[in-house]
Amino acid sequence: MMTSVDTELIRVLADPLRLQIVTLLARETLCTTHLVEETGAKQTNLSNHLRVLREAGVVETEPCGRFTYYRLRPDVIASLAGQFTDLAETARATAEANTKRSCP
Repeated sequence: MMTSVDTELIRVLADPLRLQIVTLLARETLCTTHLVEETGAKQTNLSNHLRVLREAGVVETEPCGRFTYYRLRPDVIASLAGQFTDLAETARATAEANTKRSCP
């Protein structure tokens, strides 16, 4: 069963712009300027989404002069993927066993 922490992370990643940011950061470490160029989002909107991702532990920052670079934390994504894999394996085993609850 998924915990409330897991559902919060799913909610964070469900936003289309945040998912686009995560996808871009999976390929390379980028600063806000790069992310604005890649996504077409306004800088303030992008900064708010990056804050949400940072607070959820999905990304980490690296100051570089007057710029801040963002890097994806792959362990967080891998953990969530593992939880979905476990869920799929449980569903597969249930389907194979033809497990169903009888009606009253």
